[in-house]
Amino acid sequence: MAAARANDAGTTRTFLTAADDAARRLGRDANHVWTAFGPTNVAIHRVATAAELGDVQVAIDLGPRVDTSALPTERRVRHALEVARALSTWNRTDDALTMLLEAEQIAPEQVRYHFLSRQLVLTWIRQQRTKPSTSLVDLAKRLKVLD
Repeated sequence: MAAARANDAGTTRTFLTAADDAARRLGRDANHVWTAFGPTNVAIHRVATAAELGDVQVAIDLGPRVDTSALPTERRVRHALEVARALSTWNRTDDALTMLLEAEQIAPEQVRYHFLSRQLVLTWIRQQRTKPSTSLVDLAKRLKVLD
């Protein structure tokens, strides 16, 4: 993620390839020392780094196909937030909102206090040209970005 945030696509690919090799050797998802490391976590990072590097189509194509059900809640929700961010970037706000609401069902407190979910909802509220949907307003109130 640090390489992607530095816009270094080459280093990002190198790290993802090394992580993928290690995950394949491990052979399954595991949570040794709270790392949630394995093939699924590498896929999650592939989605997140693609979005960070501006490859939003890659994030949108891969993101929904990653089955995070066996991972710890934090990783599942963080992935949902990243996919919602990618969908939002492509103006698929309804799909992004649905993703955020599903993540809230898994871990309401994590969604409520995560900067990314709050930022997304606030952006959607501000971009509305008409009255926002009830589900968006209700979520904004739960996240305390609206009174």
